[in-house]
Amino acid sequence: MSRTDIAVIGAGKIGVTIAELLVHSGDYRVTVIDRDRAQLDRIAPATGILTAAVDIEAAAESLDRLLLGKFAVLSAAPFHLTTRIAESARRVGVNYLDLTEDVASADHVQQLAQGAVTAFIPQCGLAPGFVSIVAHDMVQRFDTLDSIRLRVGALPRFPANALKYSLTWSTDGVINEYCEPCEAIVGGVRRQVPPLEDLEELTLDGTAYEAFNTSGGLGTLCDTYLGRVRELNYRTVRYPGHAAIMKTLLGDLRLRERRHVLKDILEHALPSTTQDVVVISVTVAGRRAGRLVQETYANTIYGGEIDGQVRSAIQITTATSICAVLDLLVAGRIPGQGFVRQEDIDLDAFLSNRFGRPYVIQADRHDPVHSPAPEVFQTIHETGRTAA
Repeated sequence: MSRTDIAVIGAGKIGVTIAELLVHSGDYRVTVIDRDRAQLDRIAPATGILTAAVDIEAAAESLDRLLLGKFAVLSAAPFHLTTRIAESARRVGVNYLDLTEDVASADHVQQLAQGAVTAFIPQCGLAPGFVSIVAHDMVQRFDTLDSIRLRVGALPRFPANALKYSLTWSTDGVINEYCEPCEAIVGGVRRQVPPLEDLEELTLDGTAYEAFNTSGGLGTLCDTYLGRVRELNYRTVRYPGHAAIMKTLLGDLRLRERRHVLKDILEHALPSTTQDVVVISVTVAGRRAGRLVQETYANTIYGGEIDGQVRSAIQITTATSICAVLDLLVAGRIPGQGFVRQEDIDLDAFLSNRFGRPYVIQADRHDPVHSPAPEVFQTIHETGRTAA
């Protein structure tokens, strides 16, 4: 059986997880592209993953050559490389998927998608990404809308510093979402609201958290629901006290103007961890049969062991999300050309896909020892192409 040829840009934790999931499914041949040969050499040859060392900032034509003949390119690279990769995909004529939370990059991808014969699907991760699919599905059960509120956090299960935070994904991405203006709909009007503001307290599964504005989490939802909803916002979930410290660093110490310094501080002081948890809450309120009602989707996802390797919750949720979207694209379950919003993806199709199953809420999801992730991925790897 022939395998679908895929390129993954970025040999970090998320990129390698994506590549391994796709290769282990038995249906994909994957080449991981990164400028850092040492990083690529950490990928075990036994995985069957191909590698190529290319600095795409310096040699765009080299990336074009590598993408020739591929079905799709999946970007797990830093957000500032998003537009270069998307431009190469457009030149070569391959499908494009990414994980970016950067609003300007996503807007550029949307422009590139105009008139394209292949699909351009940005923001295929957790948030933006999966939460948009959930919100759009929930909205269909309302006659009219009042509010849509998305709350997502990737957190250490055992915080051990004043920030109560560990580096579970891209440091550049975290800093970018803490610094850039945030889209929202307020009083029916589309606005930009400041990051780290509108602090609120919330409790999920008995644990106290705070949530505040961050950039990029809404994806294209403001475009989709402007004129239909009074309030639409996205806020990042952290443990209480985190926002106050970050406001001191970014505002009082003016590290917003010296992001490279803040990155160095965070990466020097904050450990990474695979003992993390992803919390998700999507709440929609509106009228149904004349009554004002509210529905909430809430989920807690833990890390787990996959193929003998411990994967963090953020690795699992981010990597499986883009893999599920790719699978649906290959199967013809989502549009195959032009700009594709996350809202264009059917939630039931996503959750029934082999890669989407970690998001399925199970009775034992509160127990990290029996998280659904290991069982789900055993099924993925043993059954091959079972669902698309």
